Amino acid sequence: MLTKSVEIKLPRGLEARPVAELVQLASKYESTVHIEAQSKKVNAKSIMGMMTLNLNSGEEVTVIAEGTDEANAVADMESFLLGNGQK
Repeated sequence: MLTKSVEIKLPRGLEARPVAELVQLASKYESTVHIEAQSKKVNAKSIMGMMTLNLNSGEEVTVIAEGTDEANAVADMESFLLGNGQK
């Protein structure tokens, strides 16, 4: 299991479109991927779960991945949350 703390750098935080993109990204991985914030831990492959976090730019989250491709999953999730490569 890998964990990584990341400060969200997306200009508008995780509103609907970025959440959908994040869920698509997480779903590419075989590993389980969770985002933990505000004392909640949600499945990053769940749009509804991610929307409940209502995360804004500047907030810190923990990315948690466990499985065969966990290192790549954490690295890509971190990159996305930092605003790298967002459409």
